[in-house]
This record gives sequence, C-alpha cells and structure tokens, in this order.
Amino acid sequence: MDMEKMRLRLDVNNMMDTAVGAHGITQKELDGVIPKAKEAFEYFKKNRGSGMMGWSELPYNQQEVVKQLLDTAAAIRSRFKNFVVLGIGGSALGPTAVQQAINHLHYNELSDQKRPGPRLYVEDNVDPERMLALLDVIDPAQTCFNVITKSGSTSETMTQYLVINDILQQRLGDAAKENIIATTSADKGNLIKLVKSQGYKSFIIPDGVGGRFSELCPVGLLCAAVCGIDIELLLKGAAYMDSLCSESDIYRNPALMAAAMQYIAMGKGANISVMMPYADSLKYMADWYCQLWGESLGKRYALDGSEVFAGQTPVKALGVTDQHSQIQLYTEGPFDKVITFLAVDEYRGDVAIPEGCPDIPAVNFLCGHTMQELIKAEQLATEYAVMKSGKLSHTITLPQVNAFTVGQLLYFFELETAFTGAMLGINTFDQPGVEEGKNATYALLGRPGYEDKKAELDARPAKNPRFII
Repeated sequence: MDMEKMRLRLDVNNMMDTAVGAHGITQKELDGVIPKAKEAFEYFKKNRGSGMMGWSELPYNQQEVVKQLLDTAAAIRSRFKNFVVLGIGGSALGPTAVQQAINHLHYNELSDQKRPGPRLYVEDNVDPERMLALLDVIDPAQTCFNVITKSGSTSETMTQYLVINDILQQRLGDAAKENIIATTSADKGNLIKLVKSQGYKSFIIPDGVGGRFSELCPVGLLCAAVCGIDIELLLKGAAYMDSLCSESDIYRNPALMAAAMQYIAMGKGANISVMMPYADSLKYMADWYCQLWGESLGKRYALDGSEVFAGQTPVKALGVTDQHSQIQLYTEGPFDKVITFLAVDEYRGDVAIPEGCPDIPAVNFLCGHTMQELIKAEQLATEYAVMKSGKLSHTITLPQVNAFTVGQLLYFFELETAFTGAMLGINTFDQPGVEEGKNATYALLGRPGYEDKKAELDARPAKNPRFII
C-alpha cells in the first residue's frame, strides 16, 4: 500500500475569516495560540504512554496480543454463527463504528459464504425489549459473547452478562464458559474475578486506556478481527497518523491544527461541534466521536481547581440525510457551531444514474451522472452553503474508507482531543460527571455500600404535581 496516497487531509480554510467573514478566525488569533498549542504538544509528548495516556502506544506495543486476537478470532469464526458484544460506551461505540466503516453495510444479511465472519450484534443498552429481540434472532448455544468492562461493575454490562450466563448455564451447563470471552482489567474489578473462577478466555484492557480511547486495544480489535477486518492494518494506520502529528508546528501537525482551531472557536462562542460524515460507512464514527469529545472535554474544573465549565457539545449528523433536517439551522441559525465534514475521495462502488424522464429537465439533468458524483457534489455544495452563511467548518477527507484510513481517523481524533484538553487546562481522561449517575443507580437498586447515597436521594425535593401535566 502507498501510504502517502492513503493519507488523510485536513482542510481548515473555512474556519478562517478570509473565507467566512466576521465570525471566522483571524490570522492574528491563530498566531496568538501557537505558543499554547506547542505547550499542549510538549505536554502530550512528555506524558504519552504514562498514566491514562496508555492509548497513545497501542499502535506499537501489541504485537503478541494481536497474534492471540487473530488466533482467537479464527477459532470463533470456525465454531460460532453469531458474535455478540456485551458492553456500553466505548466498549460498544468503537466496535460499531469500525464494523460499519469497513465491512459491508448489510453485513448480517449476507450469506454465510459471502460474510467474512459470524453475524455481529453489539448490545449497548439494557432496554429489555432489545435483549428479548436479540434472543429472538440468535441461538445462544451457537453464539460467542464478548463481555467488555474494565471495572467489572458496569451495571449495564454485568446485567447483560447475568442474563446471558444464566441462559447458557441452562442450555450448556459447565460448557457455558466456552461461549464467553471477557475483556477487562488484568487485576482489578469484578470481571477478572469471574475469569479466574469460571475459566473464561480473556483479553486485557491496559491500565492506561480509558473506555473512549479503547478501540485500538482488545476492546475493539477482537470484534474487528472476528468479522474479518485487518486489525494489523488498522494499527498501521494509527501509527502513520502518529508520525504525521509528530511535530509541534501546527502547519505540519494536522491534529494539533484542528485542536488549535477548535480551541479558538470555543473562545469565540462556538460551543457545539457537529460531526457530519458524507458516507454511510462513517455514520457511526460520529457516535463514537460524540463520546470521545464530550466525555473528554466536558469538565467543570481545570487542573488548577478553578471552575471553568469547559467543553463543546458534540452533535452527530449524516450527509446527505441531514441536509434535509439540520442544515437549515446550521446555515441560518446562531454562530455557535463548528461543523466537521468527513469526505471520501473514492467510494468502494458506484451506481450509474440511468436515462429517464426526458420531458422533465429538473430530473433528467441527473442522468449520465453517478451516485458517487451526486453525493460528492452535495458535500461540496453544503460546505459552500455553510461557508457562505459565515459559519465555521473544516473538512477531513479520506482517500478511501479502509482499515488503514480508519486507523488514521481514530487516532487523529484521539490526538486532537488530547491536544485540545491540554490547551483547555483540564483533565482530559477522567469523567467525574458520569459517576454521580452511576452512584445514584447503585443506590436505587440497593447495592451495598451506597446507603448514604440512597438517603440523599430519598431527601431530594418532592416533585410539585402542578408541573406534571
């Protein structure tokens, strides 16, 4: 593969005042944040691979793990008809995004002969109807279940596990363990205890890898390998993006340039980040990005303890679909957004638009073109309309959507997030705001040790019936 030909491109022209006018970023503003961007780069460089930045070394330190993953994936493909991910958050969003990006858009509906692996289901919720629906379409005895939770105390994932394990025990008895693979911490939490007591096959989530940064470790790589995706190429793409972002010069580091632009935009009141891919294959990349960006940057406190209420609300959209639902707001609404367009140079297939409707010029003009021409024209036209309206946007272009370019894209967004968080002066890698809801859930369901939280909940103000209509 010619890596240079598969290199992602970042175009930030439409972030600048020279393109969008008064609400754009000036050269003076950009020059003014260069020192802060360089500080962010040096902070990342100094700390990469340590603490909760363990994810930064995943493209390089998993050779033995990858071999084990590939061997396990081959065994799963030879034995099971279905592969089910039991997880939530990064444990589900990453595998879903990569599967949608690289494999057939109707993967599960392909015949066994055409499908490169078992049917895949990612169960990322505890809606009881969803679990019942899954059980309607799979035979648990012919299904491998990958339970993913680092702590082993994630209520949603462990609920899924309890339901599935009970079914498997009833059907298979002691052999039930052969249908379960655990992905968890090496020595902390509840799931690793079950691995040891039940004899489950397991893979380890490295200590320095948080959920939203975990797609390039066994959390995401096992699922991808099971479904026939080239995980070595995925990691190679991530390493290539790392090399492209190895300098502190924002004009030679695309992730650092993107971070600098977003940092300035936030300071100018653009507190919404819209991710809008123009490819159905990249649709769920927006979902994955929403967790990465929102959970990493949405922080009340800075590292120095001061209240900052930082962050930028992520919003997902899909081109062309959401041109018919959201673009009206983006072009004529408030100046509070940055839109990231994801474009593709060459789609993996094309459909010619045949001749027809010769008496209707408003339809016939399409004839002789292709659907690829149409979607690319709509992307460029929407980019132009947003620019003309004076709103901020930038475009990331993938030459093709494949394992190598998706690896680049994942790592690009992880680096951009790390650089932006450093520029904001926050802890990019914790999520204290998530814990309150978790703790309240534990208390409501009677988890031991949460009696004080239950008392706190019981003492909350009573709801006024007047406002329940």
